[in-house]
Amino acid sequence: MNLPGVPAAGAVVRLRDRELGLDRPVVMAVVNRTPDSFYAPARYDEAGADAAVARAEEEGADIVDLGGVRAGRGPRVEPDEEIARVVPLIERVRRRHPDLLVSVDTWRSSVARAAALAGADLVNDTWAGHDPELVAVAAEHGLGVVCSHTGGARPRTDPFRVTYPSSPAERAPREHPDDERPDDEQDPLDGVVDDVVATLAAAARRAVDLGIDPASVLVDPTHDFGKNTWHSLHLVRRTPALVALGYPVLMAFSRKDFVGESLGLPPEERLEGTLAATAVAAWLGARVFRAHDVAATRRTLDMVATIRAERLPERVVRGLA
Repeated sequence: MNLPGVPAAGAVVRLRDRELGLDRPVVMAVVNRTPDSFYAPARYDEAGADAAVARAEEEGADIVDLGGVRAGRGPRVEPDEEIARVVPLIERVRRRHPDLLVSVDTWRSSVARAAALAGADLVNDTWAGHDPELVAVAAEHGLGVVCSHTGGARPRTDPFRVTYPSSPAERAPREHPDDERPDDEQDPLDGVVDDVVATLAAAARRAVDLGIDPASVLVDPTHDFGKNTWHSLHLVRRTPALVALGYPVLMAFSRKDFVGESLGLPPEERLEGTLAATAVAAWLGARVFRAHDVAATRRTLDMVATIRAERLPERVVRGLA
């Protein structure tokens, strides 16, 4: 249903012949088999990861995103060690939670191949095709893929004084000196939006050309990666530019630094800020949200979907009984 004043909903997700996001956004639960995650409560050993997956399913996750290497700086993890951390977990999830879809968070094609053979449904490549063979592995095994944007940053590096060219709209000469452009065409931060949109469009086209279903190609602006806080905040505002690409839009806000810097808070205190960004992006049409806090995210997204008239309230008795 398209109501006046309600932004268009983004594309739905299709993985293994299952469609998600028809009546509400999708929750992707973060489960890291790492000892050094930036968010301490998300550091799981083997038993802890199993419990985290079970809890995520109970709290309403549609997908679990399993990772074996911290995204940021830290001790080097060789591919064999990454595989040893995530593949047995994928196999257990497939056996114990057959209704959960499984994503593997990796930028390495060798890990993606092992994950595919273990039963993964999606490859979450957060490092923007650093390994050019990864998307081909996803296509070969019938997996979906997340296309991301890092501004050219290499895996496990932090941004430093990142800049993007001003928007072409701002650089273009005006026909008359007194012409005025709308404010949304004058913001110099639109340069990062231009770069993100162009990068994601090219990566998504390559995935589709290799045979991946467009509904299985998720696009992620990848907040914080190769970006400063101003960039990440602006990308939340410009969610409709990502939705317009026509692929399911994934947002990975959960407890990130742009939230922390906006509010002056450490990772442990960033839930409310994360949920605020989540609500805004969901209202603007983003369809998949990667989250540490599954229950809170599920409730936030269900409320947004209800306001958008995509789902019905659980009950309506006030003023009627």
